[in-house]
Amino acid sequence: MPVPKTNEAINPAADASGIADLTHDWLERIGEDPQREGLLKTPQRVEKAWRFLTGGYRQTLMDVAGDAVFAAEGSEMVVVKDIEFYSMCEHHMLPFYGRAHIGYIPRGQILGLSKFARITDLYARRLQVQERLTTQIAEAVQELLNPVGVAVVLEGVHLCMAMRGVEKQNSSTTTSAMRGLFKEDSRTRAEFMSNIQSHFAAR
Repeated sequence: MPVPKTNEAINPAADASGIADLTHDWLERIGEDPQREGLLKTPQRVEKAWRFLTGGYRQTLMDVAGDAVFAAEGSEMVVVKDIEFYSMCEHHMLPFYGRAHIGYIPRGQILGLSKFARITDLYARRLQVQERLTTQIAEAVQELLNPVGVAVVLEGVHLCMAMRGVEKQNSSTTTSAMRGLFKEDSRTRAEFMSNIQSHFAAR
């Protein structure tokens, strides 16, 4: 299935029904007893959790941005940093999480600051890879505002690396997507990176 455009819901009718039954079978297959006290309600809890964790499949960019695009005269760089995100790796269906930093230079329009967190959650609440998540956030801001430029940097910790496989608990992955002036002009890009550098230095 092709990756959808930023303003398309992948499956607006999806409701996670049936995951409880699948979880019951899964518990049996890994050697557990779904009837023991601690697991009796686990299938229902898992279904509820996955309905939340995959809510991005049933939303569009306009659903989360709403009417929060405003006219503005300023053209100075806006940076929203340290946006927490939690997502599920599409390769192993294990969590990865971290922080997103988003910058843009307005071209007559700005976006309510809380919407950057909602945009990040929109795409994080789907099965993902960090590279695509970074790009989708950048393209969403570009689509909404048509700014002079957009920059997105994500730093993530992947449990598929920490819990299994190479088992490297202290590794992290940084991805970036630059659009417009951030891609074309090294000074603009450097200003953005300097703005978020304190986050990396503090770790």
